[in-house]
Amino acid sequence: MSRSSDLPAGRFSFWLRAMRLALLEEGAADVPCGNCTACCTTSHFVHVGPDEVEALAHIPHELQFPAPGLPKGNVLLGYNENGHCPMLADGRCSIYEHRPRTCRTYDCRVFAAAGLAADKDLITRRARRWKFGYPTQDDRDQQASVRAAARFLRDRAGCLPGGAVPRDPVLLAVLAVKVCDVFLQPRAEVGETGQPASDQEIAEAVVMANERFESKCRARQVPCRKGRMRK
Repeated sequence: MSRSSDLPAGRFSFWLRAMRLALLEEGAADVPCGNCTACCTTSHFVHVGPDEVEALAHIPHELQFPAPGLPKGNVLLGYNENGHCPMLADGRCSIYEHRPRTCRTYDCRVFAAAGLAADKDLITRRARRWKFGYPTQDDRDQQASVRAAARFLRDRAGCLPGGAVPRDPVLLAVLAVKVCDVFLQPRAEVGETGQPASDQEIAEAVVMANERFESKCRARQVPCRKGRMRK
């Protein structure tokens, strides 16, 4: 029985497909936020890429700061003394139709999908209220694959090249979404010998899955920075 504080997150397989398309810039994350502004009021820096002409044109130049470690032209939109995005006005985004890609692809349901806590308590509390629908076994299997991916990335980081797993929970959750197909297969089918796959074999499959996803991003010239793994 659902509780009154639960929030319907939609059918899981539909959400997962939409989330992956949003990361490929084939749509925006359609989050039923209601009056929630948690992601806008919890002291987050918002990355804006040099190709985001519309967003940059609608953000005052004095609010754009060079993004550390990224090529020239990449900027960050900061927050005010209250930890609020300066583009938030009267509880609403004043540049919603021109908001940055980071905002368009942000979906706090990803934490519920991956079974992870967010980096901000307010967002974690919100995310824990999301309840997905599982009308078919496929929905349940896909949910399990995302959570299995998140657990592997978190607990077996040492198996990956350079231990290169994002520490930021949203990047970790997004990476789990990108490589979850690896974990839809039974462990015995991942290995080449017919024996249960080793952690190293799974790690190699994860790296390949991530590269395939990023290749799709590059084909669309989308900066697929979220959840990127070094080689």
